[in-house]
Amino acid sequence: MTDEHDPVTLTAIGVPDTLPPGVRVRDTWIPMPDGARLHTRIWSPTSASSSAPVPVLLEYLPYRLDDWTAPRDSERHPWYAAHGYASVRVDIRGTGSSDGFFDDEYSEQELRDGEAVIAWLAEQEWSTGAVGMFGISWGGFNALQLAARAPEALKAIVTVCSTDDRYDNDVHYVGGAVLGIDMAAWGATMFAFNSRPPRPEVVGPGWVDRWRARLDANRPMTPVWLAHQERDDYWRHGSAAEDYGGIRAAVLAVGGWADPYRDAVLRLVAEVDAPVKGIVGPWSHQYPDRGLAPGPSIGFLQETLRWWDRWLRGADTGVEGDPALRSWINEGEAPATHYASRRGRWVGAEAWPSAATTEHSMPLDALRGGADGPVLVRSPQHTGVDAGRFFPFGNATDLPPDQRAEDGRSVCFDLPVTEAFDLLGTVLVRLAVTSDQPRATLTVRLCDVAPDGASTLVTRGVLNAAKRDGMDRDDPLVPGTPAELPVRLVATGHRFAAGHRLRIAVSSSYWPWVWPHGTEATVTLDPAASTLSLPVWTRQTDDGVRFEEPERSEPLAIERITPTEALPQRTVTHDVETGEWTLDVDPGYGGGRVYPDGLVFTEDARETYRIRSDDPTSARASSRWSIGLAKPDWHARVETTSELTADADAFHVVNTVRAWARDGGPDAPETLVAEQTFVDDVPRTSA
Repeated sequence: MTDEHDPVTLTAIGVPDTLPPGVRVRDTWIPMPDGARLHTRIWSPTSASSSAPVPVLLEYLPYRLDDWTAPRDSERHPWYAAHGYASVRVDIRGTGSSDGFFDDEYSEQELRDGEAVIAWLAEQEWSTGAVGMFGISWGGFNALQLAARAPEALKAIVTVCSTDDRYDNDVHYVGGAVLGIDMAAWGATMFAFNSRPPRPEVVGPGWVDRWRARLDANRPMTPVWLAHQERDDYWRHGSAAEDYGGIRAAVLAVGGWADPYRDAVLRLVAEVDAPVKGIVGPWSHQYPDRGLAPGPSIGFLQETLRWWDRWLRGADTGVEGDPALRSWINEGEAPATHYASRRGRWVGAEAWPSAATTEHSMPLDALRGGADGPVLVRSPQHTGVDAGRFFPFGNATDLPPDQRAEDGRSVCFDLPVTEAFDLLGTVLVRLAVTSDQPRATLTVRLCDVAPDGASTLVTRGVLNAAKRDGMDRDDPLVPGTPAELPVRLVATGHRFAAGHRLRIAVSSSYWPWVWPHGTEATVTLDPAASTLSLPVWTRQTDDGVRFEEPERSEPLAIERITPTEALPQRTVTHDVETGEWTLDVDPGYGGGRVYPDGLVFTEDARETYRIRSDDPTSARASSRWSIGLAKPDWHARVETTSELTADADAFHVVNTVRAWARDGGPDAPETLVAEQTFVDDVPRTSA
């Protein structure tokens, strides 16, 4: 593989044999200022040249363009090229087959490299110099972060399922509490991802040595994240919320009600001074055109094309006349862990916050008659086992099941619904409490309770009481002294039907979403001094919001490999004798597959969360990964394990990796490339 000006360019591997008419694909290197090269794939119109330059779209992330994201890439990059854009996919430094070493998510090195990539793309003779950037999750994150650095050539972005706040709206902390389910699992996932080798077809005969060097440099990230338990400079770096005014590119922000990052869409629409629009649908952590649950899908690529044509070509596509926020409002439905498609309707807000939303506030005790006085909140430690997945991907068991068991472990307040109404926005619950311990975290769930008692989770919020006056602080409670805890629930769009009940459920535990403090608190809640504020959407029209049916390029023809012994995707078990509860999960990232170029990719992962109902220090989160990549003339396999535990004073993290390679045909020996164990102890501060 060579640079763009070399007459020899590597044939792109793992791409469809057929492309849309008038589209070509090629791989190249993009050189960085320090000499490192980033592996790059470019789909472009065959006519793109110095005499007919085209605008450029960039997707920049660490998930391996040669294999792991290739199916998804094949659906959108060729489509953009067929519509007149050079669409570019780049693996960040130290990932996939790119040179160098990965150091941390959204690091300064990653963002400097991103600026260099944008500048390189703008300078190519086939480029008009106008660059757009798009991506989901990590790719959406760094699109937003790079927009905040305002490189000259970056004119517009489309950020999907991403956030502007790396501390309180990512996979590490929630409401100032350790997000146990993904602080552990996502750290383990990235440790396994970053332990995979570069592709021999790209980097050449020295691939094993390159892989060994990568493994020697690889470090687990969970201990780094745990070392920053308050919103300090580590988290401010890369958080666009630090300075919305720095964003000059036009921003289209897209999210889903089943995705944890949806609040960022509302904040961006409210705060960004550059041209900005938002779309929130019923979707999970997926592009909204892929047909994955929950639907309905939309013509997302056509919608983004309107955005690119306006801001990269200067065409009048009407996007500036769109509502500031186009939002789906879910109809109330029976609880289910999977909805193929949600019932509901689209509405449009001319601005956000919207004049069509009114705040309805009431004392919390009004929800149950106001005669019962203070109540004690002391939930069993396993409260939260029915929370569902933090990142729903459209799998069969991702969404929360019926919440009746969780409600029984919580203190509940019910409001009878006599007339149907819609919520759109952020619910705020202010809890007046006293605690017998300096450390406490409260979780508030909002549920839709049907006449038959079925309880559907609508949204929830968490607050570590030490962060009640700011996420950058550590202010322990004074036992016995009253305090107010403002718990902001994640934004929602939901219709409550007449005859149902709106339920507010409060718990002092929420495992494994929230890692418990080392001591168990009993919290006294005063409902009469606590309040509930509801954002009621008052307009009943659909505001003319319409989307086209989805379009995509022909997806990559991969063959799925069915495991010999398929385990249940999600199980909850209870050892009655010991009181231990176990949640066992297959994260369902895609499993094994065979690619058109002959690559056999195998992936097996399992996450396990354990806790005793009476002991917060019994919490234990573990993950194991087994990954294989094989072709007739080479083979690589990786096994990783990760475990997180804690006592009252510290978190304890243990990660192991073993990697083997076969460099040659089936008769070549398999050799051990690396075997490492990392043991880290991180003192507890506010978490």
